[in-house]
Amino acid sequence: MKRIRFAILTLTALFCAAGPTLAASATAPGGKGTQSAGHLEKATFAGGCFWCMEHPFDELPGVVSVTSGYTGGHKINPTYEEVSSGTTGHAESIQVVYDPAKIGYDKLLDVFWHNIDPLAKDRQFCDSGEQYRSAIFYHNEEQQRLALQSKKALESSKRFKEPIATQIVAAGVFYPAEEYHQHYYKKNPIRYFYYRSSCGRDRRLKELWGR
Repeated sequence: MKRIRFAILTLTALFCAAGPTLAASATAPGGKGTQSAGHLEKATFAGGCFWCMEHPFDELPGVVSVTSGYTGGHKINPTYEEVSSGTTGHAESIQVVYDPAKIGYDKLLDVFWHNIDPLAKDRQFCDSGEQYRSAIFYHNEEQQRLALQSKKALESSKRFKEPIATQIVAAGVFYPAEEYHQHYYKKNPIRYFYYRSSCGRDRRLKELWGR
C-alpha cells in the first residue's frame, strides 16, 4: 500500500505547484494558531501513518498543536523518503503540545489506544515496516507511569487474545516532517480520505474497538 501513498504524494506535489490549494487556509505545524497558555507539556505517539494520527488529537480541548514528524531513529534530520525506506530507525509519529490544566495525559493515552492496532508489530494497517510501528514516547517519569499503567489495564481487560505490541520508550529527538505532510487531512481531504479508506484503517479500528 506504500504505492498508494507515494501516488497521492506525487499528485499533491503537482497540485500544489499548479496553484493555491486548501493549504492556504490550513494552519501551519502547530495546528491551531497562536494560543495563550500557561505551562504546556508534550506527548509523542507513533501509530502508523502520521496523516491519520493528527486528526484524532487536533480537536481535543486543551490540545494546542499537533505536528507530524519522525522520532526513535539514528539519523539526524531524516527526510520522508529516508524514513519510508526503513533504514533510519525512525517511526512516523506525532508530537502533541497540550495544556495539562485542560486535558490530562491519561485522556491523550485513551485517544491514542483507540486509534491504533495495538496487536500489530512493526506495522499499522496497510503499512508495514518498523517505521510504522506503534509506540508511546514518554517525556518524564509521570508519563512513563501512566503509559505503563494504561498498557497493563488494556492487557488485564482480556479484550484481546494476542499480546500488545505497542512499545513504551523514552522520547528522543523529534524531527518535524516536511510542510506538505502537516495537517494533510485538512489540506487534501479527498486524497486523505482515499488513502485512509484504501488502507482499511477504520474497518480494522471498528473490529478492534467496536466503533
